[in-house]
Amino acid sequence: MAKSNLQNNSDHILMRYFKFIFLSLVALSAVNVQAQAQTDSVITIRQCIDIAIKNNLDVQKSELEMARLNIGYKQAKEYLLPSINGQVDHGINNGRNINPFTNSYVTQSLTYGNYSLNGSLTLFSGLTNLNNIKQASLAYQAGKMDFQQAKDQVTINVITAYLQVLDNTELLGQVINQLDVSKKQVERLQILEQQGANKLPSDLYDLKGTYGDNQLNLVTTRNTLEVSKLTLMQILNIPYNKNIKLEPLSVQDVSKQTDANSEQIYATALQQLAYIKAAELRSQSAEKGVKVAKGNLLPTLSLNGGIFTNYSSAAQKSVFVDSTTVNTGSFVNGPGGVKQPVMETQANFANKSIGYYDQFKNNYSTQVGLTLRIPILNYFQNHNKVALAKINLQEARYVENNTKIVLKQSVEQAYLNMTSAYERYTVLNDQVKAYAESFRTAEIRFNAGVLTSVDFVLAKNNLDRAKINMINARYDCYIFNKILDYYQGKLVL
Repeated sequence: MAKSNLQNNSDHILMRYFKFIFLSLVALSAVNVQAQAQTDSVITIRQCIDIAIKNNLDVQKSELEMARLNIGYKQAKEYLLPSINGQVDHGINNGRNINPFTNSYVTQSLTYGNYSLNGSLTLFSGLTNLNNIKQASLAYQAGKMDFQQAKDQVTINVITAYLQVLDNTELLGQVINQLDVSKKQVERLQILEQQGANKLPSDLYDLKGTYGDNQLNLVTTRNTLEVSKLTLMQILNIPYNKNIKLEPLSVQDVSKQTDANSEQIYATALQQLAYIKAAELRSQSAEKGVKVAKGNLLPTLSLNGGIFTNYSSAAQKSVFVDSTTVNTGSFVNGPGGVKQPVMETQANFANKSIGYYDQFKNNYSTQVGLTLRIPILNYFQNHNKVALAKINLQEARYVENNTKIVLKQSVEQAYLNMTSAYERYTVLNDQVKAYAESFRTAEIRFNAGVLTSVDFVLAKNNLDRAKINMINARYDCYIFNKILDYYQGKLVL
């Protein structure tokens, strides 16, 4: 009976063990399926841009700077509010002190407390506060433009890297096709060689050499594709995943040409680009900075007011106790010439400390006044601030002008690159058609034995090179078109 129970327990434990293993395998399989689904999912260019903007540290830093400028703008407006400050002083004095209520010296230990609430409102300060608000507002708007520019720059970087991956993916497909054609020709000649039907043995070795070149191109192109994937994922700030799949673009979207010329694009860019607006806003902010500095040279008028009260343990008051009849020391003549003393009623008082609440209430006083501050000589600080503000203004204008010059040069370069890429794509498209027909004819003739391997390889290489050049030109055309769209403020994906 004991043995039977032991056997049952062992079977039960064994069943639980196998059940645990089974559930673990099911869970692991589900995780693998989910991971595979995530790996095999296709990522669009819009998703890549959103991920990059979310993860990019420069964008986050720019957003923090914008928030900092916003706080500065709020602070500039809050300088128009009055300043109100309270002050409380408590202490203990020992030895010879002045009684704050009698202004006489006393030699005793006393506690004291002084309370005040002061307020000040600037009525006029040479319009410094108003100009400071305008300066901070323009700086904040420039910060918002910098934030937008940071996102735009990330967008351009993602587009470029994304298209480079698509370009290299298509190139890899082209190289695989080249390798497949070479492999089939080598296999065909090997069969003919075995059957003794190959008239020129050198043809087989020529095609084997071409096949080896295609294998080397395959290795190189695969490595180039992985490098472009790595670059894209570094821009997205995500871990490298070699199995990532990108949504392709249609040929119609890739191979197009913009209708506007470079002058029109530049004129539009001046009105649309965030970093141009940021440079202009900083120049305007610097202009307000000069006015702020000049305002410090003018008098400042402010309204001041305060409430005060105090307390001292030495403060005392006289309190009536009772009244008594006392001899005044004077006499009057009574009947029979007897002198009688003159008596009077005298009130008796005792000193009593004044309570804290009574002192706080009774010692209350207020003060209101105007203060006119006239700057006369302050180490020429205000004049130097004006000079520095003018230098800052000139520097901001230089930066603005240089930004516009660089923009014009960039637009001209991008437009030239776009037109060149489009022209190359158009020519290469026709060239591919011509070489494709030439290769088709060469392959027929080579298979018929009336064309040498040298001519066949030449025809094949011409077609392969033209296809690769056309793929590169097509994606170059798309990239430069998107850059021109960005300059015109119409970057849509």
